[in-house]
Amino acid sequence: MRPDFRIIADIISENARVIDIGCENGDLLKYLAKKKQVDGRGIELDQKNVSQAVARGLSVIQGDADTDLKFYPDKSFDYAILSQTIQATKNPKEILNEILRIAGHAIVSFPNFGYWRNRLYLLARGRMPVTKSLSYQWYETPNIHFCTIRDFVKLCKEIGLTIEKKYYITRAGRKSLIGGMGGLFMANLAAEQGIFLLKKG
Repeated sequence: MRPDFRIIADIISENARVIDIGCENGDLLKYLAKKKQVDGRGIELDQKNVSQAVARGLSVIQGDADTDLKFYPDKSFDYAILSQTIQATKNPKEILNEILRIAGHAIVSFPNFGYWRNRLYLLARGRMPVTKSLSYQWYETPNIHFCTIRDFVKLCKEIGLTIEKKYYITRAGRKSLIGGMGGLFMANLAAEQGIFLLKKG
């Protein structure tokens, strides 16, 4: 299981109404249903993933986050989740505003492009990194907006979002205290992934 799934599950309250945007085959929704008894919904672009999720008994529809979130009413959910999804959207700023319109809180996880191994890969090889968390070649990647933890924090500030909690995941898949010990600089350098709990205002 991906390490961010366990952290996301720890954040979410029991019996919450949840939407997982870019839910793939529903692994996280299935885990949340078992661990937290959530009322979960999913939206996924890839029809094959949708079919797999539905076959597992999950409520998942085919849709595009960039165009289809506007059809959901305000505050339909307690939590909207973007797990390793925001970097694959066309307009991350609009997506963040939309998910915090349809949900009270947002949980966003993403690979940190500022991670030291990515920097070293670029420096040493002069090529786009291919790593565990950035596993595609540049010409086939679904990721169209790479960002660092520092970039994401800056964006949240620009659009008036409050970061209620933040977690940094190391290469070993463990939660890290690097943000607390060294602040944003160390988190941006040493974390392979970031996870943020957000709210409006």
